[in-house]
Amino acid sequence: MKATFGGGCFWCTEIIFLNTNGVSSVAPGYMGGKVENPTYKQVCTGETDHVEVVQIEYDEEKVSYEELLSIFFRTHNPTTLNRQGEDVGTQYRSVVFYHDDSQKLATENIIANLTAEEVFEDPIVTAVEEAVVFWPAEDYHVNYFNRNPENPFCAAVIAPKLTKFLKNYHQK
Repeated sequence: MKATFGGGCFWCTEIIFLNTNGVSSVAPGYMGGKVENPTYKQVCTGETDHVEVVQIEYDEEKVSYEELLSIFFRTHNPTTLNRQGEDVGTQYRSVVFYHDDSQKLATENIIANLTAEEVFEDPIVTAVEEAVVFWPAEDYHVNYFNRNPENPFCAAVIAPKLTKFLKNYHQK
């Protein structure tokens, strides 16, 4: 099965799902824009309308789509429009790209439940959009954190996020 999420920098999202039981692969890339085969440089301008996303392949017998959604909503801020921390721009917007009607319904249900339970202080702004063409990111983005742990962004932002995730979710 396949899931596609945009929740800020794809380096941050990729490492979370690489450490999720039942996930067999995570590919960083771009979705939702108007340019064919976009580059990172193009997407960073905010003019292509693409979102930095991760496309996840997972085994339904080991992890459900609803569990992946739960992890997604709890490992980024779904209440900030076009922003995750210091990353600002439409390419960092919170979005779930659904691949079928059951994923769309599951996403709408979790957003409704999180809203009803007042899990977040501010309203959830996560978009729910039909999946379109996935454009893989350049090779140097793949498995970025594991290949560049000393990078200042990785050390300051991604490492603490991963540590918190592993502590709270008891994953791989």
